Amino acid sequence: LAKRERSPPSSLGKILSLLLLLLKTWSYVGCNPTIGDVVVDRYSIPKLCPREVKSGDYVRYHYNVTFQDGKTFDSSYERGAASVGQTGQGRLIAGIDKGILGMCVNEKRKVTVPPHLAYGSLGAGDVVPPDSTLVFDLMLLDMWNKADLVVTETVSSPRDCKRSVKRTDFVRYHFNGTLLDGTPFDSSYNKGQTHDSLVGEGWLIKGMDEGILGMCVGETRNIIIPPFLAYGEKGSGKEIPSQATLVFNVLLADLHNPKDDITVENQVLPESCARKSVAGDYMRYHYNGTFLNGVTFDTSYQRNNTYNTYIGLGYVISGMDKGLQGVCIGERRRVTLPPHMAYGEQGAGKDIPGSAVLVFDIHVIDFHNPKDSVEVHVTHKPEVCNLTSDVDDLIHYHYNCSLLDGTRLFSSSDYDNLQDTVLGADKVIDGLDEGLRGMCVGERRTVIIPPHLGHGEKGATGVPGSAVLHFELELMDLQKGVPEGYLFVWVEDAPLELFQAMDINQNGEVPIEEFGEFIMLQVAEGKGRMKPGVDPEEIIADMFRNQDRNKDGVIVAEELKLKVEEDKERMHEEL
Repeated sequence: LAKRERSPPSSLGKILSLLLLLLKTWSYVGCNPTIGDVVVDRYSIPKLCPREVKSGDYVRYHYNVTFQDGKTFDSSYERGAASVGQTGQGRLIAGIDKGILGMCVNEKRKVTVPPHLAYGSLGAGDVVPPDSTLVFDLMLLDMWNKADLVVTETVSSPRDCKRSVKRTDFVRYHFNGTLLDGTPFDSSYNKGQTHDSLVGEGWLIKGMDEGILGMCVGETRNIIIPPFLAYGEKGSGKEIPSQATLVFNVLLADLHNPKDDITVENQVLPESCARKSVAGDYMRYHYNGTFLNGVTFDTSYQRNNTYNTYIGLGYVISGMDKGLQGVCIGERRRVTLPPHMAYGEQGAGKDIPGSAVLVFDIHVIDFHNPKDSVEVHVTHKPEVCNLTSDVDDLIHYHYNCSLLDGTRLFSSSDYDNLQDTVLGADKVIDGLDEGLRGMCVGERRTVIIPPHLGHGEKGATGVPGSAVLHFELELMDLQKGVPEGYLFVWVEDAPLELFQAMDINQNGEVPIEEFGEFIMLQVAEGKGRMKPGVDPEEIIADMFRNQDRNKDGVIVAEELKLKVEEDKERMHEEL
């Protein structure tokens, strides 16, 4: 028989051929494509599919397999473990090798496999008869390739990133961990604590060691880790199966290096700084304490009290001990402390976790040294100064009292009258008593008083404990005083014949009226001085009673003589 010659296609034939081609093409991309005799029903496709299975990929999937009559003969669900295999390498039955291509994670599809792409004419023992068509219900859980790398995606990042993670750093981070299909396996949030680890030292799985590099504190990052850079064939416990791709959503909370020292920044210095703090000083300061992510763990401002301590002597954590040295009164600074210079691996109570970097924003209110004395600075001195204040003097003065940060405490302007005191009489705090000495009337000065010469550790009403005080003083009036225990002293030598000078009418007796007249005359002529601040009549009455030894209302020469001799004997004993 001769071959028939094929006639050229008609126009209708061309149209039919084109329709057949379109139908064939549609069968590959529609819901029920046919791939080399394998029929695929993609009955559940996830909305997002960043990657599809291609030849050479490894896959982890669940399946139910039935015959065409619906009878199940195998199921990975019943065995409790997903199946793992590599596509395109002949390690799967040919129909599954073809039917799983193009799948997305979490996709479900039904794959109908003809006998010649399954177990063929031989079947599989007693389980699969010869020439059986098999129907696989697949759910793809995971896929990866040996060429895969760790994939990172920054979800959010802080505005300011002064430092990022590098190898040998120690990090604290929160995470949610899921399998590639979204199944959660672990979360630091559920445990209520961060995961803490060194980076690049083998403490973490290789993929996390790599994926966390370059992160900033406060950054959130998604990290996808293929199985061979995670837990591989062994998996981890019951939560992470063999050959599982891991997805971590990581929030970096903290970062430091074991070699870190404290860092000081954001310094705001006062206009003048006469002295900087040294070890052994006692300091009062306010602070805000935060973690690197900005979360506050403590603040002195809420307690409305400064934190008071000696510095450089081990009374506070070592980083703060160091960070508080070399500061000026009124200075503000930020001090960042690595954990080994703060509370270390143990942390502190419920508020500060282990291995936490601490950030302190500090405002130095004042400091002093227990060896400090009163500081006096004369701001104005009159040209003429014949008398200066001293112990036993009665003075009147103006004052303004404040803390070193400028906080006003008290002022003589708050009262109707000038402030007055007798110096050396323990009427005012020791530092003020000292600061008021040696002043001329009209002189102005500032006086800095350390707490041990002020109100001490306990403070006083309106005065904080251990506060250094700043006084602005102006001496308004000065009355020279008499020594303690005396009511009257001679400025010049007393008359040689004292009783005769006192006995004005020369009758041998001196009543209180005559005695008072004599004393007032000596004061008026500048020959004697009475104790200031006391009613002169009271002084005269007391002096008269001291001289009138027999209490008969008059003083005679013998009584005066005895009193003078007793005074001389007492002075001799004191010397």
